[in-house]
This record gives sequence, C-alpha cells and structure tokens, in this order.
Amino acid sequence: MSRGTALVTGASSGIGEAAAVRLKNAGFTVYAAARRVERMTALADAGVHVLKMDVTDDKSMVAGVKQIVADTGRIDVLVNNAGYGSYGAVEDVAMSEARYQFEVNVFGLARLSQLVVPHMREQRSGRIINISSIGGRMYEPLGGWYHATKFAVEGLSDSMRMELRPFGVKVVVIEPAGIRTEWSGIAAENLRKASAGSAYAEQAEHVGAFLDLAESPAVTSSSDVVAKKIVKAATVGHPRTRYPVGKGAGSILFTRWLLPARAFDAVMSSMYGLAKVLAKRLARPTGR
Repeated sequence: MSRGTALVTGASSGIGEAAAVRLKNAGFTVYAAARRVERMTALADAGVHVLKMDVTDDKSMVAGVKQIVADTGRIDVLVNNAGYGSYGAVEDVAMSEARYQFEVNVFGLARLSQLVVPHMREQRSGRIINISSIGGRMYEPLGGWYHATKFAVEGLSDSMRMELRPFGVKVVVIEPAGIRTEWSGIAAENLRKASAGSAYAEQAEHVGAFLDLAESPAVTSSSDVVAKKIVKAATVGHPRTRYPVGKGAGSILFTRWLLPARAFDAVMSSMYGLAKVLAKRLARPTGR
C-alpha cells in the first residue's frame, strides 16, 4: 500500500536522487523533478516518475504539480531540494548572480510550496521538507550570498510551520553539512571565478581548499545519509522542526550557539587556514 505521493526537486543527482530512491523504497509514489531529465534514466528504471522542472520557470512548476494531481489525486510530501552554492566576496559577486541564487534557493522553493499547499490543506495533511544547510545557522567568509539564501529558507520555514500547523501540514528543515555532491565543486568553481585577481584572492585560496575537502570521504558524508533523514522526516508521526545531518553538523552548530560572534570568527578563520594544509595532505599519494 502506498504511503502517498512525494515530489522531490533537484533530483538529477546527489541528495535529490538519493531521496527519490529512498522514498520510493519506503512506499511512496515518487515524482523526481529536475531540469536535466536525461540524467534521471536510472530513477525511471527504478519506478520513479521523472518530470522536467526548473524552479526558476513558473510554467514548468505549475504544469508539474497539475500533472501529479491529475495522476494521483494528491501530494503528500514536497522535498524542496533544488539549490546551489555561489561563493565569492559580496563586493565581487555580480548582482545578477546574487539574484539568481535567491531565485533558485529561495523563491523557487517558496513558489512550489505555494502550488502544493492548497492540495495539502484540502487533504488536512502533508509534509513540506525544505533542504537548508548548517549554513542557514552559521556563516563563513566569501559565502555571504549563499548563506543569505539559507538564512532566508530557515526563517521562511519557521513562519510556514506555524501558518500551516492548523491545517495538519508539517514543515521540516533538513540541515546538511559536508555532503559529497556536485554542490561543493560548483561552489568552489564560482568562488575562484569571482575572486580571480581580486582583493580577496588570498582568502579564496583558503575557502576554496575547504570546499575541496567535501570531495574527501574522510571528512564528509554520502548523500544517502541525508536521504535517510528525509525519509524519517516524511514518515515519523511527530517530526522535529530541524534535522542537522552529516559529519560535524551537530558540533559546528553547537559551537556557533556557544560562542559569541567574534570568537566564532576566530574559530572559522583557523579552520580555513588548516583546510589548505589538510587538502594538500589528502591529495598526496598514500604509497610509493
């Protein structure tokens, strides 16, 4: 018996792809949405329905939700996973890029939520699971625009949770840290491009090295770790408001809670200095 219908965005790779598989295995009828449907062949073969959807294109979101409701009559779980990281100093990043990151990470999430909420309210049940980041509760140099989007997701989710509770709709935030996906590579590439030849080039070397560490299993977790937590948030009777997940997530958030801002600044600065050294060591061959 099906648990209901789930829609997962950003499902062509990484966390979204893993979540679609896990939700399917948990008994949901799953619709996996992404811009690159050609990359979702494996999902289709596994029995997941694939949709071409761009969260910056309103028509594609409207059409996708209409198709799901026409096919199944309902939407029980929305996993707002689509997003990316654009790094660089606030001074260096073009405003067009800053606005686009908000379009993807915040406004796309909000608009898709607007489209599914009426169906959930009518059902008097539903789960909206927003993929934020520990970056929605802490900060780092050269990540201002990315952190701004995730802080926005956190605040938006809190307000939505209170608004929708009387209608039986639960809103949950997932806060990954250090997950091996395309995200870190995209963030590092954007950082180096934005900082090349700028006054922030030296800082970018350290932050870029830290982002590069996300490719190492020694300090990061797999996408499946997050997918498991998404399934828990979708199925447990009384989900928590937030689920930090991934190596170091709890420790980093506890440190941020414990320390005053200037002390946390010092901790983060030292971490990025060590990241450059560690990245070089991990890149060395282990044998002769």
